[in-house]
Amino acid sequence: MNISIFGLGYVGCVSLGCLAQNGHQVVGVDVNKTKVDQINDGRATIVEKDIDAIIATQHLLGRIRATTDFREAIFNTDLSIIAVGTPTTAQGHLNLTYILNVAEHFGNVLREKEGFHVVALRSTVMPGTCEKIAAMIEERSGKTRNVDFAVVSNPEFLREGTAVYDYYHPPLTLIGTESERAAAVVRSLYDELPAEVIVAETKTAEIMKYVNNTYHALKISFANEVGNICSSLGIDSHEVMDIFCKDKQLNISKYYFKPGFAYGGSCLPKDLKGLQTLAHDLYLQVPVINSIHRTNEIQMQRAIAVLMRHSHRNIGFLGIGFKAGTDDLRNSPAVELAETLLGKGFSLKIYDRNVHTSKLTGTNKEYIDQHIPHLSRLMVQDAQELTEWSDVLVVCTKEAEFVHVLSETSNKVVLDLVRIQADVDASNQYIGINWSQDATDSPAQLTFR
Repeated sequence: MNISIFGLGYVGCVSLGCLAQNGHQVVGVDVNKTKVDQINDGRATIVEKDIDAIIATQHLLGRIRATTDFREAIFNTDLSIIAVGTPTTAQGHLNLTYILNVAEHFGNVLREKEGFHVVALRSTVMPGTCEKIAAMIEERSGKTRNVDFAVVSNPEFLREGTAVYDYYHPPLTLIGTESERAAAVVRSLYDELPAEVIVAETKTAEIMKYVNNTYHALKISFANEVGNICSSLGIDSHEVMDIFCKDKQLNISKYYFKPGFAYGGSCLPKDLKGLQTLAHDLYLQVPVINSIHRTNEIQMQRAIAVLMRHSHRNIGFLGIGFKAGTDDLRNSPAVELAETLLGKGFSLKIYDRNVHTSKLTGTNKEYIDQHIPHLSRLMVQDAQELTEWSDVLVVCTKEAEFVHVLSETSNKVVLDLVRIQADVDASNQYIGINWSQDATDSPAQLTFR
């Protein structure tokens, strides 16, 4: 394929060399003539393992060149990759000047160019940037997006020092677009790579780099705080984290990574508080660890804020345990939510087949007697009784039974705290705590190779 790459910095130079090595004809475009001359002399514009040899070899084979003439580059290629810088302003926003300048060029040139042209944005940008670029190109070119051209998000996940290796061994390849035609074009770039290709909505792809890198920063900060606690106690922090990383079922896994309602149960709140107290007693500052419970409180407040709009209506809880398939009520976020609503004068009823107040014994009975001793009068024994009485249904646990209940329910407000993924009737007003109803119908627009 004939490809043009706008920006010959870190990402642009690596992409230029690797795409050429995969057999494509690639032209680099940059306003900096020094960089253009370097490529045309067969020299890389960056210092990075293996890229010098790749650029030199592909230059000799005639697969790469560079130019300052953006017009010629766009006219003679089918796919353009934007890899220009997006520096951060003093206020923390992105400076999109370089990207928007490139977008103007595409608008002007595509007005005269025939054929379908794909613009793939590799630069790190905020969600909505591809939409903004596409609108600019449409306005200037008179062409129609996803018909005459497409702007696609194709974020890179390259680490400095191992960028060439990372290019050829990615964990995945992500393409954000609503155009199947554009997705097919970009997908073909990665036929040589062993990773799965995921096609998602454009905004989903745009936010992924921020989510990934913020999580990486969180991991480093968390490990450092654990390390500070361990070293104060004379414990080998590296041994602790090595053991931590051996657990691939829970610690290093997809578990606990589903956005939703607050956490609860008998272990997480207690042990988090224990580690916070230990750090406090050691006179250590652990702001990451100390902020975890605050984030949990915010999720609770988020649900309360939604329900406050329905304070004059009957609220029915589907589930009250701390998670599905259990009668454990200790530190259940649903119990805390119920307590709060009752304190604010809400009319409330609860259905949970796992919890029968007449059969509760031991710890659960003590918890009920202490926190919501009037639970027995709030509980109903039949789901239909609850739905008929309720104006608003709050799904608190992910029971399979509730999928059927919701599919048979109409003309209700449904607040889903667990992403039950039920077939909710269109007559209901569906509110997901962190998602829309469309998201429950189609969890993600994923395409795997």
